[in-house]
Amino acid sequence: MRVFKLAGAVVLVLASGSVAAQDHADLAKQLANPLAALISVPLQLNYDDNMGTDGRGDMWRLNIQPVAPFSISEDWNLISRTILPVIDQSHFPAPGQSEFGLGDTVQSLFFSPKAPTSSGWIWGAGPAFLLPTATDEQLGAEKWGVGPTAVALKQVGPWTYGGLFNHIESFAGDSDRDDISATFVQPFLTYITSSKTTIALNSESTYDWKNKEWSIPINLMVNQMLMIGKRPVQVGVGVRYWAESSGIGADDWGFRLNFILLYPK
Repeated sequence: MRVFKLAGAVVLVLASGSVAAQDHADLAKQLANPLAALISVPLQLNYDDNMGTDGRGDMWRLNIQPVAPFSISEDWNLISRTILPVIDQSHFPAPGQSEFGLGDTVQSLFFSPKAPTSSGWIWGAGPAFLLPTATDEQLGAEKWGVGPTAVALKQVGPWTYGGLFNHIESFAGDSDRDDISATFVQPFLTYITSSKTTIALNSESTYDWKNKEWSIPINLMVNQMLMIGKRPVQVGVGVRYWAESSGIGADDWGFRLNFILLYPK
């Protein structure tokens, strides 16, 4: 599987070098916070099937998701979160069609106070951009897009709960392709055990305003902190159930593998 080979190559490059060990409980808590001042490179491999016009299609999707925090003042951070997908799909969107390559990139920037609010909430907001980086017309929308994004969460003991939102509208690109007007909503809940195992539940719902369709996958993940040499990593496995999907989208069950490289200070 081509996407597995690529994932392995990315891991070998990014795992090189070493860092001082940091308490795994603290790292797990930071990973549960999308706005933590922690450099990380999540590699998220998803598989879905029952796709396409005849339901025989399937898709492997490797999301490369580097996170980089920047201190921009005494009180504020800027958090850059990128999602670059590598897609290997078969018999999708129609029988006999198969593609492999890059999809479109979503780039989010969150301006976030370094200190939580008086009631303990952590929040950030900023712009989100859709970049037409797809290497094949079947792998992307061939549109430029922009819109707002925001996240808010609270961490109480081993629990983290909150939500992330963005809305993207296309403003340029191939005039022959459909315009984009999509809202993404991701409520999340995580619990960290005494063994530094993170149990995570979320939904990554998207509403397509043009076609008036919801896509609602519900994900349950189990992630574990460990060390590879002197490099802290988090690995995980989970399942996904599609509560709602578009006409040719995935159906029933899928699965997800996580591998997150951490670069603590």
